[in-house]
Amino acid sequence: MFLATGANAVGPIIVHRDPGCGCCEKWAAQVRAQFGKRVTIIDDHQRTAFQRMNGVPAALASCHTTTIDGMTFEGHVPIADMKRVLTQKPRGVRGLAVVGMPMGSPGMEVPGQRVEAYNVIAFGPGGQTVFARHGER
Repeated sequence: MFLATGANAVGPIIVHRDPGCGCCEKWAAQVRAQFGKRVTIIDDHQRTAFQRMNGVPAALASCHTTTIDGMTFEGHVPIADMKRVLTQKPRGVRGLAVVGMPMGSPGMEVPGQRVEAYNVIAFGPGGQTVFARHGER
């Protein structure tokens, strides 16, 4: 019997975004391409409540909140980091977040603009920790 694991086991991908946010669509297109799955985008006027319900700390808020296989992804999280956490399912981690909208993060690429350094933060009952670092330092 074959058991799907990690990134292969991805169920529905649901993105709750600030209504009309264009960079969220760009990020979702990259997720769709990398996972090969449909991505549902919901314009959510009550996204703060959705973030709270999914354990996103207020200090880690960004413009969209995504759920996949019981994990939560806040903001412009790189797809490779999403796949890694979905595969590893580290104890005490409920999700990953990229604070704000760093230039050069997925969905925020602008030709000719310098890529900003940013961290991907793991959050959950185990607290918060840097999961990955990206961009120039």
